[in-house]
Amino acid sequence: VKLVRSTRPQNDSSKIVKDFLNYGAGPRASQYLILGAKTRAALQGRFSPEIEDVRAIAASVLRHRIVANFNAEADNISPSDIVAKLMKEM
Repeated sequence: VKLVRSTRPQNDSSKIVKDFLNYGAGPRASQYLILGAKTRAALQGRFSPEIEDVRAIAASVLRHRIVANFNAEADNISPSDIVAKLMKEM
């Protein structure tokens, strides 16, 4: 939930979010991060997900749920790049 919330441009957001995003991920992104992490854990024979499962699927879940602004396009920064930088900050 914290990762998804960090994609939303607010007063306390990171600089990359404030500078390069118009809209962040909504509540469904959190739901699908959880489902995706559980699925990945099950496919690997585990009963519960770990943080590595979330990291592995975060880009796939979030990159199409955030809307980059013109500054991101001008600097050739993709939504995947933004998600990767947010993951490093977490």
